Amino acid sequence: MKYRLAADIGASSGRLVLGWPLEEIHRFDNGMVDINGQLCWDLENILDGIKTGLDKCIEIGKPPCSIGIDTWGVDFVLLDAAGNLLGNPVAYRDKRTDGMREYVHMIVPEDELYERTGIISQPFNTVYQLMAVKLSHPEWLERAAHFLMVPDYLHYRLCGAVSNEYTNATTTGLVNARTRQWDREIISRLGFPAHLFGKLTQPGTVIGKLKGYEHIDCSVTVPATHDTAGAVMSAKDDAIFISSGTWSLMGIKKEEPDTSAASRAAGFTNEGGYGGSIRYLKNIMGLWMIQSVRKELDAAYDFTELCEMAERADIESIVDCDDERFFSPVSMVNEIKDACALSGQAVPRTPAELAKVVYQSLACCYAKAATQLEELTGKAYDTINIIGGGAKAEYLNRLTALRTGKEIIVGPYEATAMGNLIIQAGSLNQ
Repeated sequence: MKYRLAADIGASSGRLVLGWPLEEIHRFDNGMVDINGQLCWDLENILDGIKTGLDKCIEIGKPPCSIGIDTWGVDFVLLDAAGNLLGNPVAYRDKRTDGMREYVHMIVPEDELYERTGIISQPFNTVYQLMAVKLSHPEWLERAAHFLMVPDYLHYRLCGAVSNEYTNATTTGLVNARTRQWDREIISRLGFPAHLFGKLTQPGTVIGKLKGYEHIDCSVTVPATHDTAGAVMSAKDDAIFISSGTWSLMGIKKEEPDTSAASRAAGFTNEGGYGGSIRYLKNIMGLWMIQSVRKELDAAYDFTELCEMAERADIESIVDCDDERFFSPVSMVNEIKDACALSGQAVPRTPAELAKVVYQSLACCYAKAATQLEELTGKAYDTINIIGGGAKAEYLNRLTALRTGKEIIVGPYEATAMGNLIIQAGSLNQ
């Protein structure tokens, strides 16, 4: 029997999942670390976690014939001609993009950038991060030979092959939504070196052989390296999906993008999906808010406990989860309290009340986004399919049903790993 290994790396943890059937082999912590005042990713820790998972597969007699990595979007590294990193792997919640949107939009107006790329303007977008590098460290761009998104770099470290996978590349704000290729005109106008952006690799491409494990025959296969692109493969085609995790990605699967002014005003983005499809969705702050609250409470409660506590709490306050104040605050607890106070609502005082405000607010954001989707598409949807690990938050699911008036279908919880493994299997014709 042949096995395939999915390395599913999230913003708070990474895990190695073997298929089929699905078997979690290894899980490890991931997160942003402070390096000289910047929030960065510990890529060596991620690579160590992947290699530990590979070793465990071999130990239990299930060596994989293929491995593929998926992560979040927008973050990248620059490599010189020798394959060395130029600068640190800065994370999307770092403040280096402060003021970058305004600078970029003086060169390429926001409405034009959206019309061409379909990517909604958010402070963490790659195009703004890359401009921050250009302004603060132009010498890095001069020396750089390759621009790689985080999973592209991790694949490079596993097999030595350089690739730019399509679904993750579309999150940069530098890929044309209609041609599905790098928008070379935008890249040129912004003054980014054209040679950095290589030919886009489609999910399912075998790019090399696993190095350092020559005793097993294992290919490195590029899945849909953006985790949401893999996850929505399992979502119902005729339903609104919510890929629920650190972010809540809420939208539908489409064949063509919508880059209209109305779509931009509503905050919807057009990201690339498997087979050239479009993930038409809205980024909602998601479980990041409750994750941050829990961290400030010294992880005294698990998420199941927080849900149960929230359900019993007596508070009806709601905040706007899309407010950028919740993106990377010093204290999520204080931001929630301040937002409630500024809007004249009851201020949450207990962990239970804080959790209830977060869950109620998320459900309200979901309801608003569902209404906007129906208005933009001219189509009514009866069902919301919640996928991913966050779908286990039963209280939030019930609130979502109540606020939206729609039937809620839950699962699969393992949607991202499933998408990763399905693509790998297809690439090998097995």
